[in-house]
Amino acid sequence: MSREARTLSVPEGVAGERIDSALTRVLGLSRTAIVKLLEDGDITTSGRAMAKSERVTSGQVIDVLMPEPLNQDPIPLTPLDGLRVVYDDEHIVVVDKPVGCAAHPSPGWMGPTVVGALLAAGYTISTSGPSERAGIVHRLDVGTSGLMIVAKTDIAYTRLKEAFRNHEVEKTYHALVQGHMDPVSGTIDAPIDRHPKEDHRFAVIAEGKESITHYEVIEFYRSVSLVKVELETGRTHQIRVHFSALNHPLVGDTTYGADPVLGKSLAMSRPWLHALELRFKHPVSSEELVLNAPYAPDLQACLALLSEAVLP
Repeated sequence: MSREARTLSVPEGVAGERIDSALTRVLGLSRTAIVKLLEDGDITTSGRAMAKSERVTSGQVIDVLMPEPLNQDPIPLTPLDGLRVVYDDEHIVVVDKPVGCAAHPSPGWMGPTVVGALLAAGYTISTSGPSERAGIVHRLDVGTSGLMIVAKTDIAYTRLKEAFRNHEVEKTYHALVQGHMDPVSGTIDAPIDRHPKEDHRFAVIAEGKESITHYEVIEFYRSVSLVKVELETGRTHQIRVHFSALNHPLVGDTTYGADPVLGKSLAMSRPWLHALELRFKHPVSSEELVLNAPYAPDLQACLALLSEAVLP
């Protein structure tokens, strides 16, 4: 298979960074892959090969001979009746992702994916980014329901990735956490990195990536709190890790210390977490978009049980 030649203009958001760091963010490749391309002379500007110590400037035109995709196989088509399209136009599609659906294919995951479901339904998806993550500009966990944006064109992909990097997309979640939050509003500023012993888990540690979560209690129930959450950064498992660190894990989130007895009494077999609202500028038209998704059925059923005071 021939390698793809790509020409890009350096976005303002990465201007001044080293070429290896900037292209890692813009192209979605690993730093190791970018360094290999630089060493092989496959990244050029104005007809000359670039060195990894060079810094890029806004608007600089760079030519990249992309590496061979690690996964040559097409993305598996996974039709999914529960995937609801909230917004759709020439450049983007926004879906209400059901629980039990991954954002994109990954090793060991055999279930449905957002990308596979959209392709099966006849949607065109951007080819930017790693092949198995085509069009994906942000992700939700398999066990999290709610709104996800997928890019249909390369220009939408590039601009949305930059908007997420610059914290220009406002993401609002609702979460049900154990106990009564005190204070009732605040900011959790605690860096997150991979758990030192378990690859699938993350932990709050000082040497991790900056992670900032704002919260406000919506309602108190007998022994839980319904909380509105807004993310300033978007790290994997950020909401789950942050509330667990405060000793208020999400109801049903036994991975991060939730009470399994409480989860069972509320019929929750996954973390009570929903991506409720997205506010962002359309990547091409700059139209202000405000999109919402109702609670998933299992989350609604849990709240109904709470209102019936079935808690132990």
